Amino acid sequence: MNKKQLASKIWESANKMRSKIEANEYKDYILGFIFYKYLSDTEVKFVYAQGGTGEDIKALSEDDAEIVKTIQKNIGYFIAYENLFSTWLEQGRDFTVDNVVVALSAFSRNINATHKRVFDSILNTLQTGLSKLGESSGARTKAISDLLQLIKDIPMDGKQDYDILGFIYEYLISMFAASAGKKAGEFYTPHEVSLLMSEIVADHVKDRTEIKIYDPTSGSGSLLINIGKSVAKHIASDNKIKYYAQELKENTYNLTRMNLVMRGILPDNIVTRNGDTLEDDWPYFEDSDPANTYNPLYVDAVVSNPPYSQAWDPENKEADARFSAFGLAPKTKADFAFLLHDLFHLKPDGIMTIVLPHGVLYRGGEEGTIRKNLVEYNHIDAIIGLPANIFFGTGIPTIIMVLKKKRAPSDVLIIDASKGFAKVGKNNVLRACDIKRIADTVIDRLDIPKFSRRVSQEEIRANEYNLNIPRYVDSSESAETWDIYASMFGGIPKSEVAGLDNYWKTFVGLIKVVFHDDGTPYFELAVEDIEKAIRGYKGVSEWQRKFEEAFGDFAALLKDKLIAGWKNLSISKEEAVIAGDIFTRLEHVPLVDKYSAYQALDDAWAMIAIDLEILQTEGLDAARRINEDGDNGRVFPFALIHETILLAESRAFSDKAERLSDITAAYEDVIDSLSEEEKEKGIADDEATQKQLKQLKDEEKRLKAEVKKDSLSLQRMTVEAIGTLTDAQVLELLEMKWIAPLLAALYRIPDNIISGLVSRVRGLADKYAVTYADVAGQIDQTKASLSAMIDDLTGNEYDMKGLAEFQSFLRGDNHA
Repeated sequence: MNKKQLASKIWESANKMRSKIEANEYKDYILGFIFYKYLSDTEVKFVYAQGGTGEDIKALSEDDAEIVKTIQKNIGYFIAYENLFSTWLEQGRDFTVDNVVVALSAFSRNINATHKRVFDSILNTLQTGLSKLGESSGARTKAISDLLQLIKDIPMDGKQDYDILGFIYEYLISMFAASAGKKAGEFYTPHEVSLLMSEIVADHVKDRTEIKIYDPTSGSGSLLINIGKSVAKHIASDNKIKYYAQELKENTYNLTRMNLVMRGILPDNIVTRNGDTLEDDWPYFEDSDPANTYNPLYVDAVVSNPPYSQAWDPENKEADARFSAFGLAPKTKADFAFLLHDLFHLKPDGIMTIVLPHGVLYRGGEEGTIRKNLVEYNHIDAIIGLPANIFFGTGIPTIIMVLKKKRAPSDVLIIDASKGFAKVGKNNVLRACDIKRIADTVIDRLDIPKFSRRVSQEEIRANEYNLNIPRYVDSSESAETWDIYASMFGGIPKSEVAGLDNYWKTFVGLIKVVFHDDGTPYFELAVEDIEKAIRGYKGVSEWQRKFEEAFGDFAALLKDKLIAGWKNLSISKEEAVIAGDIFTRLEHVPLVDKYSAYQALDDAWAMIAIDLEILQTEGLDAARRINEDGDNGRVFPFALIHETILLAESRAFSDKAERLSDITAAYEDVIDSLSEEEKEKGIADDEATQKQLKQLKDEEKRLKAEVKKDSLSLQRMTVEAIGTLTDAQVLELLEMKWIAPLLAALYRIPDNIISGLVSRVRGLADKYAVTYADVAGQIDQTKASLSAMIDDLTGNEYDMKGLAEFQSFLRGDNHA
């Protein structure tokens, strides 16, 4: 189930529930039941993995102490057969709300003692809220049954390319915005921002064998999950990442734990706290340590998206080790308090990324003092300005700040990434190419005009520690200017043509083909058909050929990696490998933005990765299956089968459907040509027209029946064709589905670049095509024509005097 399908199902179910509970509370029930299903499914899988059978599942009972102990030891809890999610579904009409009450109570008492901190009270929100689902037991049973039917179809095997719980949380928050309130969006960091932070952190810690990561304001846990996924790409062994999370609100704290558990993270690697991060710092001792041994928490990476500009209590915190060296944040804005908390918990060679409002870069007072100390102690590594409207519920500009305790460079890398995004609904979203561009810039500490700059401490001191991004990076587009001479007399200013210098350097000599140079500061257009001249130029053709040569063996490489090696390919790592190969191929091809090529790869990879997950889990047989709705293959869409194996049948059907459409249109045209009287009678007076209408109607009726029959026949043939695919056909179709669209997208890049040049040259030519003299001449001609028309007018004495005065104005007579 993809995101769109999941969102549609959730919203449909939510609308049914809205009369029973508050809109914003609905998410707590759906998230709670989703998690319980995950727990149930995990236990069932464990039993089967140990060689158990369906009968062994049915025998799961609290009375069997040995089996209870075995399961608790391995997964951290035990659920008896009668309390399994799958059992609820099997009970049908016998299921009642009491089954849930009993099951949740049983879960609480059957948590393994060593896993209490992970699972204890994790379902409290669900357990205490059941009474809100209806006024009677029957009503509550009906509401829960509806939820169970929705949830049974939601994928939760941890293999999706998105965070299921986080996505549902964000989606419901956005849909219930009115009742949830704007602050609700702070609990969830958009997936794309998480990915950006993840890539930066992962590169820094990629050579470590064991890693600890910490989020002190964990919300839904999405940040930790994405960091973990990115870091895991660089670690050979699984389960070498330990996750620390702290969250103030109990409901959200439970969501953090659910999310981490559902991602398949071992309970031993999950350490969570429910508490106020600023008031109750991470304890210096373990709960299980009776001696309270002093043991501060230091980690490899800290990531956080704290609530923006929240009030806090700085009283009596001057000696707090987190803040003492830098200063205390003002009580009305805790942004720097969270930042300093994060920094304190870093190992000397650690890294932290934190999302903050833009104001922390320039606000004065206590914040100015902290900012100065951070610069002087050389802790600020990079500042990234994000696009506005990137977080739900707030349009304020935000930044990501990257800090380290110890680092070699003394400058600060400042990036203005506010211009790179796609518009999705009311929000702006970072694209894959934007994330990659920013991450590469941070990792390689690049200076890029209008995007990034390494700023020295001396310059920051000179600006009194004001780090406002526009002071250092000007990303604004140059305002359009108009040349006065060209506007008056024509010609294209050479200074404006020079703005296309990258093209002229690449296509040497093209400028002389397109423009005539008479030695003045102005060009004349030398060709009538700009596009034909540019596309037909030898240097342009050679450049396109160079691009094609760079990718000459790329299809064979992809076929070897993806088609031949699909079974053992590392899905999480392979995209980066292919991206590196693409970047290498483009090193000697000017004008091409390698990140546009990366976007083409990422667009294709989103589909490829899903297919690979299915195939690696279920084998090639999955490609021979149909999805539950019966409207597409598990791997291959019906359209692909129609375009290949059933091409003749598909075309015959399309021709017939197209003919039906033409007949319907022709019939309507004839009806429209009838007089109103004929339309009222419902019949044409003309016998030929009557005959034509009858023929059209008869053919339409016949074709409708045939199209309906052929549609069902084509559907059956498609299902049969998918079901009987050979392995060789499966691999051939995979090549068409995966590789062909990616290659097509890549080969469109040079064409788009040429189209861009053509458009810009046309724009310059059109800009000065009509001069002031031309306009003035047209005005004079219009005045003369109007004056001549007035000569032909007649009227009374006063009309004629008025017209004579108007003619005088048109002639420009002096009226002083």
